[in-house]
Amino acid sequence: MKLNLEQNPNLNLFTGYAADHVMVNKVRHEGSLIVTSERVLAWGAAGFDELAADDFVALRELGPEVVLLGTGARLRFPSPRVLRPLIDAGIGYEVMDLAAACRTYNILATEGRAVAAALIFDAP
Repeated sequence: MKLNLEQNPNLNLFTGYAADHVMVNKVRHEGSLIVTSERVLAWGAAGFDELAADDFVALRELGPEVVLLGTGARLRFPSPRVLRPLIDAGIGYEVMDLAAACRTYNILATEGRAVAAALIFDAP
């Protein structure tokens, strides 16, 4: 799906997504990824089944008010112990499929919210 938004050129927004990639400001990215309004970072999370609490420490250090966890093509919920770094820091989180995470991120980012999208792609 292709998304079109009026955008601040200094703001990272999703401009498209598919099962195997996302487009951030029209640049294609594949593999686990963290996106904030200022940064696009490779994320060390190997896949949903391998998620560990350590994967969320990097997110905590970015200081978002909310993290959107995109779990691939389908919605899957990680264990609360995996999310413990966010919970202990008082950072809100929402779990959703990848497409919903991209759309929700764009809304929150354009509202000026401190949001991070943490995306995991399904294994090929």
